[in-house]
Amino acid sequence: MDAVRENKMKIRKLDQSEHGKTRSLWEQVFSEDSQEFVDYYYYIKTKDNTIYVIEEDDEIRAMLQLNPYQVKLQKSVVPSDYIVGVATQAEYRGRGYMRNLLIHALQDQYSQKMPFTFLMPAAEAIYYPYDFRFVYEQKQIELDEAFFSARKEYKNDEYRNISQERIVDRDARFMDAGKMAAFVEENFSDCWNVVALRNAQYYQTQILEQQSEFGGMRLVFEEEKLVCIYAYAKEEGLEIREPLYLEGKEDLFWASVDGLREPEEKVSVYGLKEAPDWPDDETSAYKEKPLIMIRIVHLQELFSKMKIPSECEIHCSFAVIDPVLHKNSRIWKLSSSKGEESLSVSETEDSQGVLSIAALTEILFGYKTPEEIRAEESVILTEELEEELRKLQNFCPIFLNEIV
Repeated sequence: MDAVRENKMKIRKLDQSEHGKTRSLWEQVFSEDSQEFVDYYYYIKTKDNTIYVIEEDDEIRAMLQLNPYQVKLQKSVVPSDYIVGVATQAEYRGRGYMRNLLIHALQDQYSQKMPFTFLMPAAEAIYYPYDFRFVYEQKQIELDEAFFSARKEYKNDEYRNISQERIVDRDARFMDAGKMAAFVEENFSDCWNVVALRNAQYYQTQILEQQSEFGGMRLVFEEEKLVCIYAYAKEEGLEIREPLYLEGKEDLFWASVDGLREPEEKVSVYGLKEAPDWPDDETSAYKEKPLIMIRIVHLQELFSKMKIPSECEIHCSFAVIDPVLHKNSRIWKLSSSKGEESLSVSETEDSQGVLSIAALTEILFGYKTPEEIRAEESVILTEELEEELRKLQNFCPIFLNEIV
């Protein structure tokens, strides 16, 4: 039976003209998505993405989609794919289709020398066996009427007297995308080591995406100067995403949000740059939620993008075990001299330790220290190797709030 099934199953990458054939599967599996959002996704996102499918009996039974992003990685800009739309028809689940699609996609990404890929998992356990690991925790807060009332009282006249003469906010138009990109580049470009490149095209897409969720991109001005941008959606209550405001302009942001919400409406805010300036009380529920998992794809390419403190010297070697992308499984030698910012990367026969590709992901993206991963499976660290790994300038802080 398995041999017959294997002969009937076919995995392939769709031609761009065929992407629309996967829409019915998307609508079956992700039935919570609105018609407006699916229209947006299949009109905009599938124009330049990659879709792998498994066909059986000449019908699409499973799919995996890769949405391309340009990502800032320390001082470089590299291509990366956001894995999304991983779906299998209910009656075809349990046959290993997702595994086949995922490994096929990872191998193609390796051939493209892509440093890493990322996703927002429906459940961590699905992707953990394939060496994806959490690297980014999103700052979130849920607010009710008491928050806005208490904030006005807390801020006293300074907050209550914000008037239309001081603050003007409106939804962004397509022509505003360049202004938004320039605002972020000027004020926030040095805040993160890993972040999707926020250029004009990025914000044009964001405007359309938020409109598909009955919202938009909001611009907040003070005396004609742009001081804040944020995304909002109104599908299921008011959701605010990735507010970016200038230092000292937090009150203008909250005043803008207050103007958007309905009386007594709760507000959820995702992707805060920092914890809110607000005393700890019962009017808000603040948390940091593990959100984005990353998988190293082409390890040597990732090493080549790493920067190190110029005052450091690094000399170490270690074996890497990658059960999926076997070309990453080598003994790597990293070295640099004082005054150099880049690593010299080569292969060697002498090893000071052993690291799984997953453990290395957690170290390089700053989610765990070498000491914290010591007890993990497939990890052997000497004291000398620990000391050298601590010198690496990891890719933290990270800011990845993409939805699709």
